[in-house]
Amino acid sequence: MRVTQSMLSSNMLRNLSNSYGKMSTLQDQINTGKKITRPSQDPVIATKGIGYRTDLSKVEQYQRNLGEVNNWLDSSDDALDHVGQAVIRLQELVTDAANGSKTSDDREKIKVEITQIRKQIQDLGNTKVGDKYIFSGTNTLTPLHDGTKFSDSLISTGLEKEVKMEVYDGVEINVNTTGIKLFSEIDAMLGKIETSLGDGSEGTVIGGYLSEISNMQNSVLEKRADIGARQNRVEMMENRLASQEIIATKRMSENEDIDYEKAITEMITQESIHTAALSVGSKIIQATLVDFIR
Repeated sequence: MRVTQSMLSSNMLRNLSNSYGKMSTLQDQINTGKKITRPSQDPVIATKGIGYRTDLSKVEQYQRNLGEVNNWLDSSDDALDHVGQAVIRLQELVTDAANGSKTSDDREKIKVEITQIRKQIQDLGNTKVGDKYIFSGTNTLTPLHDGTKFSDSLISTGLEKEVKMEVYDGVEINVNTTGIKLFSEIDAMLGKIETSLGDGSEGTVIGGYLSEISNMQNSVLEKRADIGARQNRVEMMENRLASQEIIATKRMSENEDIDYEKAITEMITQESIHTAALSVGSKIIQATLVDFIR
C-alpha cells in the first residue's frame, strides 16, 4: 500500500486529537476528584455508584427515623418519671392522712393536694411529641384524657395498639407506650382516695390504699423498664447504622474517587507523549512552496 503525505497528516491529526482527549479526561478527573463525570464514560462505575448512593440514602433515612424513635422513648420515659414522682408523693400524703390524729380539716388539705396530683397525672397522660399523643396507642391525634375522663379502651381499640417505626431493612421498633390501663387505674385509685378523705373515713380505711399505691408504683417501673430495654436496642441500631454508613461511604469512594498521585503521574506522562507527538508531526509535514520562497 502506498503511503501518501495526506495519510501521514491525517494519522498525525487523529493521534493528536486522541491525545488531547486523554489529557482532557485526566484534567477533568484531577479537577473533580472523580473517575467519571458522565455515565457514558464507564456505565459499570455509574451503576455501582447509584447502588451505593441508594444504600447511603437508606442509612440516612433510618438514622432520621431513629432520631424520632428516641424522641418518643425519651418523652415517654420523662412523663412516666413524673408520674412515678407523683405516686411517691401520693404515698406520703396517704400515709400522713391515715394517721388517727389527723382532723377532718387536715385531711381536707391533703385532699386538695391529691386533687392537684390527679390533674397533673391526667395532663401527663396527654403528653405529646409534635402533634401526636404518645400514650394513646395508634389514636395519636386523640388525647388520652378528654378533660372529663380517660378514654374507653373497649370503644377505642387503637389505644392498646403499638406504633412502630422502621429502623433498618425489615426491622421495626415499637416507639410508643400504651398508657390507657396504667393512667385510668391510677386515676380511679385517686378518685377513691379523694372520696375517702372527703367522707370522713377512718384512718385504717385510708391506710388500706397504700398497698394499691405500691402496686401502681411497680406498674410505672415496669413501663419504664420496658422503655429502657427499647432504648438500649435503639442504641445498638445506631451503632450498626453508623458502621453501615462508613462502609457505604468507603465503597462509594473506592468506586468513584481517583487516586490523585496516579492521575497526576498519568497526566504528566500524557503531556510528554503529546509533546513528542507534536515534535514528530512537525517533521512529517513536508515543506510547502511558501517555505522555499521564504
